[in-house]
Amino acid sequence: MSEERTKPEAEKSAEAAAPAAAGGGLKSWLPLILAVVLMPALAFGMTKFVLVPQLQKSLGIKDETPGAAGEKAKKSAEGKKTSVPFSKLLVNVAGTMGQRYLLVSVTVVGTGGEEFKKKMEEEDAHLKDMAMGTLMTKTLADLEKPGSRNLIRTELINGFNSILGDSVVQEIYITEFALQ
Repeated sequence: MSEERTKPEAEKSAEAAAPAAAGGGLKSWLPLILAVVLMPALAFGMTKFVLVPQLQKSLGIKDETPGAAGEKAKKSAEGKKTSVPFSKLLVNVAGTMGQRYLLVSVTVVGTGGEEFKKKMEEEDAHLKDMAMGTLMTKTLADLEKPGSRNLIRTELINGFNSILGDSVVQEIYITEFALQ
């Protein structure tokens, strides 16, 4: 009789352990499932809201929010593009001891219409000085590289925008580029 009592008690304890084992299996996988689901979401959030804004701030890039108001402002600004020529910027090439020179003419394209032209005329000497200072730092090797003109454009756009403010210079076209 004692065997009969122990047998049902053993079955009862086995039945009680079975649901616990099944629930424990899901509970043991829960941290892994949460990690797989939450880690990409955390990475996206950190990148979008922390890392990218800090990089934009350190590089001086203004955040442009897409929207109806932003698109209207952008379209109206594009409609008022104005070009101002800078002719015959002559500089000595770095590292040639005055034996070689570079002659560059550029056309600066910006937004703002007549205000842009007026700003460019007011800051003419400052802009030419900055452009010539940038060009004087280039060596023959720098100027002969395949992407040198694009690098010069980028440096001039950044320099002009730092002088004029508000990223008014949109593009610079190099109309003359002579190395003597």
